[in-house]
Amino acid sequence: MFKKILIANRGEIAVRIVRGCRELGIASVAVYSDVDRASMHVRLADEAYAIGPAESRDSYLRIDKLMDVAHRAGCDALHPGYGFLAENAQLPRACAAAKITFIGPTPEAMEQMGSKTAARHLAKQANVPTVPGTLDPIEKLEDALVIARETGYPVLLKAIAGGGGKGMRRVMNEPEMAAAWRDASSEATNAFGDGRLYMEKLLTHARHIEIQILADHHGNTVYLGERECSIQRRHQKVIEEAPSPVVDAAMRKRMGEAAVRLARAGGYTNAGTLEFMVDEQKSFYFLEMNTRLQVEHPVTEMVTGLDLVKLQIRVAAGEKLPFAQDDISIRGHAIECRVYAEDPDNNFFPSPGKILARRIPAGPGIRMDDGVYPGWVVPNDYDPLLGKLIAWGADREEAIERMRRALDEYYVSGIKTNIGLFRRILREPDFVSAKLHTRWLDELLLAAPPKAAGGGAKEVPSAEDAAVLAAVLYHLSSNGGAAEENAPAAESRWKIVGREELLNREPKK
Repeated sequence: MFKKILIANRGEIAVRIVRGCRELGIASVAVYSDVDRASMHVRLADEAYAIGPAESRDSYLRIDKLMDVAHRAGCDALHPGYGFLAENAQLPRACAAAKITFIGPTPEAMEQMGSKTAARHLAKQANVPTVPGTLDPIEKLEDALVIARETGYPVLLKAIAGGGGKGMRRVMNEPEMAAAWRDASSEATNAFGDGRLYMEKLLTHARHIEIQILADHHGNTVYLGERECSIQRRHQKVIEEAPSPVVDAAMRKRMGEAAVRLARAGGYTNAGTLEFMVDEQKSFYFLEMNTRLQVEHPVTEMVTGLDLVKLQIRVAAGEKLPFAQDDISIRGHAIECRVYAEDPDNNFFPSPGKILARRIPAGPGIRMDDGVYPGWVVPNDYDPLLGKLIAWGADREEAIERMRRALDEYYVSGIKTNIGLFRRILREPDFVSAKLHTRWLDELLLAAPPKAAGGGAKEVPSAEDAAVLAAVLYHLSSNGGAAEENAPAAESRWKIVGREELLNREPKK
């Protein structure tokens, strides 16, 4: 087993990996940019090293700096988390050159399975169905027009590199193609340095369902069930759940075996996720593979009882998987909400700033994976994800009820969050009845934006907000805004200190 692991990431996923290391008795090493100096993952790790300014290209995306820290700290392994360099094959190559184990797939498997077009070619060879479309990059706009006529509109233009909805455009008819081609290629170039595009047939009212796989270095590959990821805003996942409400045991077996077959064909090891589109007839089509740990991995952990981070580490250390496919069972239902520092009332604009107060949901079946705390300043330099709220129940109905309760308990002040949007979604009849597709949330918001929905996505003032306001009003009315030192002598000092905590969040010294 490893002695010390460098975590080449930040935020909640870095915290998650630190905790996995600690449970395995492995020392953890964090890296941080200038704005992350006081972040939670830095506080929790055994060691932490500065790697540069806030800009990712000068810190978290610098392989040379990561390798320098790994050398200075004496690390024998590196975990990339997700995002940043997690799917960049140059990182595992640099690790190999430095004799550091990369906790993930080989660079060759990463390149083959992480390339959307290469993976589609491999899927065809492995007899795994793919969405109708091109298997190779499209050279120019004129070619795209010809292919779209043959495929039939609507179609979807997608970037060869990257993901997260960037470099992706829906094209409903031929007059829209030129602008969509230009915008998708430009966005892909800016985001990934690669403006090449390919095309897929756009499946209407389709669901996004993914299969989690795990493979060791001894020829064992298993699937750990599926996740429903159809609740998306502009191609970005918002809510995930496991298992999918529409997947039965027979369909799970077919999709899982197809995922395993494709992963083996690509020589894949460690944790990975194969994404599929499922149409209204429950036919599934392979989209792409994420060659890393997924943001939504906790829902799989909740329904399987497995720890994916620790399994990643054990597999990378050369251990065999401690179970076979027949040993894996799905128990209950889990739902995850991605909590962002963003304002749904202002077109989901990021809401950086200082977290003044925070209350974390708890109780039966509730899990919170995050990396923030009161007093922490959410920077404007990275993805605004604060954390993930997960609810588990014996069935989907109980999971929904527990998530509703947890959302009502969740409180944060000083910044805006999308908690109110989740409260609205979980009370929508179509969500409760699982009548979902990948455009469902976009259509809901288009039909009734947050402000027009009677406050459905707005934060509801809490009792704590009311207490703070009452304390302020009392303070001003009784003392005329005077300093606490001028309060009447007969007034209890405990009351004064209590007011100071509500007003300033920490008493004066």
